[in-house]
Amino acid sequence: MIKKIAIVVAIIFASFLGYAASMPDTFRIERSAIVNAPPAKVFPYLNSLRDFGAWSPWEKKDPNMKRTFRGPESGKGAAYEWDGNDDVGAGRMEITNSTEPTNVAMSLDFVRPFKGHNTVEFNLIPKKEGTEVVWTMEGHNEFMCKIMQIFVNADEMCGKDFDAGLANLKSLAEQPAPAKTAASVSQQTVSH
Repeated sequence: MIKKIAIVVAIIFASFLGYAASMPDTFRIERSAIVNAPPAKVFPYLNSLRDFGAWSPWEKKDPNMKRTFRGPESGKGAAYEWDGNDDVGAGRMEITNSTEPTNVAMSLDFVRPFKGHNTVEFNLIPKKEGTEVVWTMEGHNEFMCKIMQIFVNADEMCGKDFDAGLANLKSLAEQPAPAKTAASVSQQTVSH
């Protein structure tokens, strides 16, 4: 009897692994939002990883996260490394392409809780009402990720964070520019 149970368990386990192996080899997550501001006002928040924390949905999940910036202040070659709690893990982002004011592309490498290499892209599309910001992330589905996808919908899980980040970005970019005071106008005149 125990032998039959072991065979049934082995068949179920093998079927489970076979089903996981049949999951797609790649994934793509995409979200978008309309920001009531021109692309030129939205672009700097995406092109500077030093400004990433102002709108990133993950910053609030671990305020004690360690951050390291490398390379230029913004644009191609700017890099950001983080090491945080279990909610944010650890990894590295680097801007691989920057076309003002329409596109920022990044490589995104996760170290913890699992290893992964993804590409991220932000496209800014001018619209009558402002800018459509399209945020995509693509990558390869490792076998462990395929197993996780049986239980967790990655698009829904990451999509919620993307939606929160886009809402934060929208809030920031839609703030009016600070008014110029007489003192700042006077200083600008003197400095020229």
